[in-house]
Amino acid sequence: MNHDTYSDTYIRDILASARTIAMVGASANTTRPSFFVFKYLKERGYRVIPINPGQAGKTLLDEPFRARLADIDIPIDMVDVFRPPEQAVAVVHEALTLNPLPKVIWMQLGIRNDEAAAIAEAAGVKVVMNRCPKIEYGRLSAEIGWFGVNSRTISSRRAPAPTESVQKLSLDRQSIGGGETPAATRARREEPGGE
Repeated sequence: MNHDTYSDTYIRDILASARTIAMVGASANTTRPSFFVFKYLKERGYRVIPINPGQAGKTLLDEPFRARLADIDIPIDMVDVFRPPEQAVAVVHEALTLNPLPKVIWMQLGIRNDEAAAIAEAAGVKVVMNRCPKIEYGRLSAEIGWFGVNSRTISSRRAPAPTESVQKLSLDRQSIGGGETPAATRARREEPGGE
C-alpha cells in the first residue's frame, strides 16, 4: 500500500468501524498531544485504553493505564502509536501477539516506519502512518470546517450547524436540508451490505 496518501474512504472506514482503541504512549499530562487525542476520541464514543508502563495503576479520564498491550483483556480494534518511529516495530510485534489481532495500527503525526507497516500488513492488519485520528475525524466530519479550516472534503452542502457543540459532529453527517452529504452517501454505499 502507498503510505504517502490515503483515500478518505480508507480513513473513514477505519474510524467508523473501530470502537476500542489502545493508545500506546498515552500521557496524563494535559499539555501533551496524546492527552488531547485521548480526550477527543473518548468524547466521540470510542473506548480508549491508555498504555504507558510508567503510569500503570493510575487512571486517565476514568480509564486505567495498562503497562502493555497484553494487559488488555478485551479485543482491540486499533492500536494508536504515540512512540518514536524507531519503536514502532516493537509496538507492532507486541500487537501481533494479541488474540484476536487488532484491525489497524495507526501511527501518529511524525511517525512513519515502513518496516513496521510491512510487518503489520503481512499479518493482515491495516496501517495508517503520519496521521492523527483526531484531525482526520474532525476533517471528515466537517468539525474543523466550523473553525474556518479547509477540510479538503468537497461538497456543495455545508454540514449542519451544531446544536450542542461543534465537537459532536459525526462521520456520517447530513446536509443542512437533512439529506446526506455525498461523502456520507459514498461511505455508506461502500460498506459491506450497503446499497
